[in-house]
Amino acid sequence: MPKSLSDAMARNAKPKTKSYKMADGEGLFLFIMPSGSKYWRMRYFFGGKEKLLALGVYPEVTLADARDRRSQARKILAAGNDPGEVKKEAKRLATFNNVNTFEVVAREWYEKRKHEWAASSADTMHGRLERHILPTLGARPVADIKAPEVLEMLRKVEGNGTLDTARRVMQMCGQIFMYAIATGRAERNPVPDLRGALKTPVTKHQSSLNASELPLYLKHLETYDGSLQTKLALRFLLLTFVRTIELRGALWDEIDWETADWRIPPERMKMKELHIVPLSTQAVAVLRELEKLTGGSRYIFPNQHNPTKFMSENTMLFALYRMGYHSRATGHGFRSTASTILNEHEFRPDVIERQLAHSERNRVRAAYNYAQYLPERRKMMQWWADYLDELAAKK
Repeated sequence: MPKSLSDAMARNAKPKTKSYKMADGEGLFLFIMPSGSKYWRMRYFFGGKEKLLALGVYPEVTLADARDRRSQARKILAAGNDPGEVKKEAKRLATFNNVNTFEVVAREWYEKRKHEWAASSADTMHGRLERHILPTLGARPVADIKAPEVLEMLRKVEGNGTLDTARRVMQMCGQIFMYAIATGRAERNPVPDLRGALKTPVTKHQSSLNASELPLYLKHLETYDGSLQTKLALRFLLLTFVRTIELRGALWDEIDWETADWRIPPERMKMKELHIVPLSTQAVAVLRELEKLTGGSRYIFPNQHNPTKFMSENTMLFALYRMGYHSRATGHGFRSTASTILNEHEFRPDVIERQLAHSERNRVRAAYNYAQYLPERRKMMQWWADYLDELAAKK
């Protein structure tokens, strides 16, 4: 049976003073408005009620296109569903996906979390988003992204030889997906499916000295002929075994001379908790010597080229190189040296870990931990300083 309409008939249909229909069969018709606009409509019955389904505007939607859409609608009817409601749901889902792309969710997650991080960490996270994640995943609806898509993006990062960065980017994606789930914009996190899919970076432990190597190191430090500030920084680092960034950014205002404490504020600590470093008499003596050099500065260890900033991260490392400890010792490695020796001399592990300011998993408990075991830590830090003096005195 020939179709009721032809493309020529649809094209040549002229407007009238009132709107009218040109039927094509099986409920499809072209609706011509007095303005000349032409709309495809389909008449159908669902649940005993007559309904109309909009199928598009002619000529953008051709006669052939309109017939295809009619066929699709009839298949939906045959399956027991209302094509009008199916179309509304598809439109709702498309709108939902358009406003819930991975980029939208990721940027929202970043804004919600960045106050928890140090400025440098926030910059690093933002850089990973912009360089690695968003160019590949940004435009995709977050709910539609599957594990292979994430893996493809991670392979590009991995291919640049930055294995650790690839793993950190994967962790970051996992947090974004979890945020999407929590805010009702995704149902599952595909990142756990990637477990074992990336190359494992080889962990490079920070080079550290053992007890037998300390006497010679202390002699080398004593005879170091470079900057006195750098020499005192290395001495103070060994006495306090803090992280190098905590030492380099130390402020004179953080020193409590009366109690012989160095109180490092939360914003400068890795775990974002106030940390107390009891100062041995030897550590106080180093600070008094430094006071003569840098007491007029905000920083205890100011940058010698720009006093408004603190010491460069390479200053102490290059000094170690100059002393002959290239690949044998790092500033961070003194934490391991102190921990090993203190454990060997049977100081309580909890006391050592608290002084190292290692992670406290229970964050409520952590808020009260800055002064935990403080009397024992004072004794331990003085013992450590005396122990170093004994080693330095060895022939």
